[in-house]
Amino acid sequence: MEEIALRLKELLFPSIADVAVLSVDVNIEIVRVDAQCLADGAVCPVCGVWSNRIHGSYLRFPADVPSGGRSVVLQLRVRRFACGNPGCARRTFVEQIPGLTRRHSQRTERLRSTLAAVGLALAGRAGARVARVLGVSVSRSTVLRLVDALPDPEVAAPRVVGVDEYATRKGRHYGTVLVDIETRRPIDLLPDREASSLAAWLAERPGVEVICRDRAPFFAEGASAGAPQAVQVADRWHLWHNLSEAAERAVAQHRSCLRALVPAAHGPEPEPAPEEEPPDSPWPTGHRFADRTRARHAAVHALLEAGHSRRSIQRQLGMTWRTVKQLADAAVPEELFTGQWQNRPSVLDDYKPYLDDRWNEGFTNAWKLWEEIVPLGYKGSYQRVRAYLHKKRTSPRPATARPPAPRTSRDGS
Repeated sequence: MEEIALRLKELLFPSIADVAVLSVDVNIEIVRVDAQCLADGAVCPVCGVWSNRIHGSYLRFPADVPSGGRSVVLQLRVRRFACGNPGCARRTFVEQIPGLTRRHSQRTERLRSTLAAVGLALAGRAGARVARVLGVSVSRSTVLRLVDALPDPEVAAPRVVGVDEYATRKGRHYGTVLVDIETRRPIDLLPDREASSLAAWLAERPGVEVICRDRAPFFAEGASAGAPQAVQVADRWHLWHNLSEAAERAVAQHRSCLRALVPAAHGPEPEPAPEEEPPDSPWPTGHRFADRTRARHAAVHALLEAGHSRRSIQRQLGMTWRTVKQLADAAVPEELFTGQWQNRPSVLDDYKPYLDDRWNEGFTNAWKLWEEIVPLGYKGSYQRVRAYLHKKRTSPRPATARPPAPRTSRDGS
């Protein structure tokens, strides 16, 4: 009998000492293993004093890794010892078997590590489904908690660091994400995007040789202050993004040079002469919405003058019937410049006169101007200020603040 118990112990707990298997009960769905600890005593987890004074015992039922598709549950008898240190805050404590149990745990250590490995590979829902196939019924939240409880892996000192911003609330709250470019893994998250935070983070890591960032001035200032020895470069995504924005602006500014597409069977239509923009037009020349609407209005009216029906125009230009009707019924494209985008109030409206005055004085740094209006009460984002000043740089006519739109009261007053 002792030989059988020894073989069961070697089979079930090959790497765990001081555990004796008393019996094994197997049924259709579950395997119950009756075991107990054979250690002479235990160490108090608070003061570290050894004790062999048994205060009592009770049964624990931790789940173990499944066997043959059946769930395995340990019926483990553990002892409670009395601490021999009179100055210890713990009067009694329960023994823990290294490599098998931990305090308040409902699973053995090897089952925890197995589920954590599944969670790392498959995450919550898929990990819970695979665990159910293996014979362990757990929820996706349990799998994620086990993964979250794992200690953080050791991260080597980065050599090439990528710096970019992320938004917890777009337009309101931003942070900084740092990525190891060589391993393509996130390293750290900073709660803000201040230059001082980035500089402090880089100062603690003198091994950084290359900093890959966008053109934000706060990142440039933080990188220069925290890692003056590092080379600052732009990544491919930001280069392509900046190039696409520049190409889009160039096409938008020269859209009036493009001919309206008219079927070749009816001969090339003469390009409509550019109409003088009404002085009170809400959309200036060069605005994408305005230019697109003017071009489509000219194309529809050119085909109407050529004798085409609205159904024919719909098929040729690939528009819906409603769009063709709106364009055909409008005598001039400015009649279509109405809607929710017209004169929508902005948090920057009260500060645009100040920005215009500073711009006329020759001060054109968007970041510094944003820092100037924040103490004045501006609570918006830096991107909004940059976009407004960007219009001044690219528009052929200087962009100025518009008067606030009149507001009508609902009570008729």
